[in-house]
Amino acid sequence: MEVYGSENEAVDPYARAAIANGKRSVVVDLESTNPKGWSKEKPNFTGKPTDAVIYELHVRDLSMDKSAPFPKSARGKYSGLTFSNLKSSNGQPVGVAAIKDLGITHLQLLPIYDYASVDELKPIFNWGYDPLNYNVPEGSYSSNPNNPKTRITELKSAIQALHGQGIRVIMDVVYNHVFDASTFSQSKIIPGYWFRTDSDGRLTSASGCGNDSASERAMVRKFIVDSVKYWASEYNISGFRFDLMGLHDIETMQEVRKELSAIDPTIIIIGEGWNMGTHPIEIRSNQSNIQKLDGIAVFNDQIRDGIKGSVFTASDKGFATGTFGKKNNVMAGIVGNTDFASDILPAFTTLSPAQSVNYVEAHDNNTLEDKLRLSLSTKNSSTIASYHRLASAIPLLAQGIPFIHAGQEFQRSKNGDSNSYQSGDEINSLKWNLISKNAVTRNYFKGLLNLRAKHSAFRISSTAELKSHFNFIKTPDEAIAYTIKGGALKDSWNTIVVIHNAKLANMKVTLPSQGDWNVVVEGNKAGTKVLRTIRNANLVEIKPLSTMVLYSKQP
Repeated sequence: MEVYGSENEAVDPYARAAIANGKRSVVVDLESTNPKGWSKEKPNFTGKPTDAVIYELHVRDLSMDKSAPFPKSARGKYSGLTFSNLKSSNGQPVGVAAIKDLGITHLQLLPIYDYASVDELKPIFNWGYDPLNYNVPEGSYSSNPNNPKTRITELKSAIQALHGQGIRVIMDVVYNHVFDASTFSQSKIIPGYWFRTDSDGRLTSASGCGNDSASERAMVRKFIVDSVKYWASEYNISGFRFDLMGLHDIETMQEVRKELSAIDPTIIIIGEGWNMGTHPIEIRSNQSNIQKLDGIAVFNDQIRDGIKGSVFTASDKGFATGTFGKKNNVMAGIVGNTDFASDILPAFTTLSPAQSVNYVEAHDNNTLEDKLRLSLSTKNSSTIASYHRLASAIPLLAQGIPFIHAGQEFQRSKNGDSNSYQSGDEINSLKWNLISKNAVTRNYFKGLLNLRAKHSAFRISSTAELKSHFNFIKTPDEAIAYTIKGGALKDSWNTIVVIHNAKLANMKVTLPSQGDWNVVVEGNKAGTKVLRTIRNANLVEIKPLSTMVLYSKQP
């Protein structure tokens, strides 16, 4: 094409297929890429974000470690997601079987669009946050990157297989920047339009990647909206995680929500709502403006750092690890950063718990296991496991959307690598043998998720209900305790009490009423089964570094 008197060659920005490494786009009959039995049907889901449990996974991580019996042809590929019955040598489930067994509802995949940092013909590890062709699946996860159809069919087959296991799929999308602004197709078609610039005409880089997409411009916005609609419609994607969402403008995200709801109102949208960018503060899709983003949730770093300490300082501690002054930050997150009470101070205020993604670990920064080992003086593995279960239980039982990083349930380590985006498989691959080694922690996670799934009191979707039926119990600084009026929420448990004890000693907590109390979470055990019953009591003693959940059926 001729642009300002020069001949420019560009890949079609709307390309659906491409050859290896994405330098040429290809026209394909998309219907011919559908695998056998391809269906628009998805696993049942209420559409309430608070009913979801999100599990974040990198495609390659799933199948690269030798501790899992994946066929060689499936290692690091989309097809690794299609093996639903794999077991380790000692009979433990691995891969998708282990993820399903845990009890999650949504699997969030790190970038699966076509990214530029990896040679698709000689694949190595990379997170993939460097977009090349937005609407084309990544070829390094395909068995044949040279065949434009293969990557499409194999991704669809993976999604179909996950649906067959009752798991919905969330796609990690990165519209805030591209790999190389100068060679990006939109730059060649209309130079100077796609990216934000400063007063000197230089590209801004609030993303830290050398360029920022100008989502507030009409055709950039249209492309982003069209792209998510395409993935939702053609690939049956059930949710989107927006990388650095704060770099996008509010109107674009509102349009994304509107158009996705028209396709399927149960589609979930979450994003990183960090306050960043050079566009006006009032139009940023960040935590501060979350009340203008109904139907969109943000990652809650207040509860994350409140629990374990700052992710930017390895030695920093949080409430669960001994800095009890951060208790209020944790309490704010437990009620989904809603406008709950004047003495609970949210760093940002949501419309409802459904806008708060509660987590303590994600793909970036140190894993929780590594953070604990770096910030605690103890090296005792049993003690660290207790800290791990306590820190994880808080967001899993909190009001909002629980989020788990792959392997967190079996105390995954990256050997202290806090930015493993290109560190290779040795660091990043999931070590499935840890399921046996850390079975106590994994079973604890499984029990908490089962508890959450079976009891709606842990999945309150409105601020009004939360304020009516949830109350914090006064405790020493080393503990957080609260009651939920389950009966009022049509839960079979009339009154529920949750206690998190971060003290290195037993602690006594006063219960809301005297009577019989059934304990279902205590020490290293969790679930819905009654572990013991405390008779005619209004006081309970909780073990050090642990969570307790107990309930009464009495009014």
